[in-house]
Amino acid sequence: MTKGRVDSALSTAPVVTCMKTLMMVFNFIFWVTGIVILAIGIWTKVDLYKYLELSSIYQPEAPYVLIGVGAVIVLIGSLGCCCTIKGHSLLLYMFCGFLFVVFVVELSAGIALLVYRGKLEKGFKDGLSEAIKRYDVKGEGEITRALDELQAKLVCCGIQNYTDWFNSPYSIKEQQPFSVPESCCKVKATECHHIGLKGPNATTNDIHTQGCHKLVVDFINGNMGPIGGVALGISFFQVLGAILAFCLAKSISRAKYEQVA
Repeated sequence: MTKGRVDSALSTAPVVTCMKTLMMVFNFIFWVTGIVILAIGIWTKVDLYKYLELSSIYQPEAPYVLIGVGAVIVLIGSLGCCCTIKGHSLLLYMFCGFLFVVFVVELSAGIALLVYRGKLEKGFKDGLSEAIKRYDVKGEGEITRALDELQAKLVCCGIQNYTDWFNSPYSIKEQQPFSVPESCCKVKATECHHIGLKGPNATTNDIHTQGCHKLVVDFINGNMGPIGGVALGISFFQVLGAILAFCLAKSISRAKYEQVA
């Protein structure tokens, strides 16, 4: 009987060692994914938000969700390494629970991003229309600065094309008929002809004529699609980690029981 217990304990030990090795590999990859999500969240807040805030469906808290999830993953990944090394079954069960919570959050975020893509086209069209209506010729206000930066960075002008500015308050109220803002200029504002762009002698050689709507939607879709796909992929990766943590905790508890017995 004693020999059977010894054999059982000896057979369990290699399994625990193997499970610990797999868990350490998982924790490292898990920790790296946290860094990636954290970086994406910071990038979204620092750079991508300049485009997102012009959309009528923009959610300002979205970057903070990514930053929070990334930070939590880094923390949990670090704690997971400690739990694995120390081999406490209770901590591993708790780690398994944390992974399940992260799985739900990431799965929800990934689905939300992919659904959000479908609403971008109308959201940006409405948002750009509103931004043009609220444009301040003095360049003051967040909306005005965001629209100027968008047009300058994406080398575009207006929604569908530059003529969208002709019926805007900027062109009408400022008594600058058939004009576009200086942010539409290809060259320096002092050398740019951006007023009186309609007529027999009018020229558009100094301005960008392509609209911003399609460029913005393509840019956001090109970035949010991969981000949403990565979020979904990572979320299912957590399921594997949760299974490994549960199996390791169970193996450690079994090994301890066999040693006591």
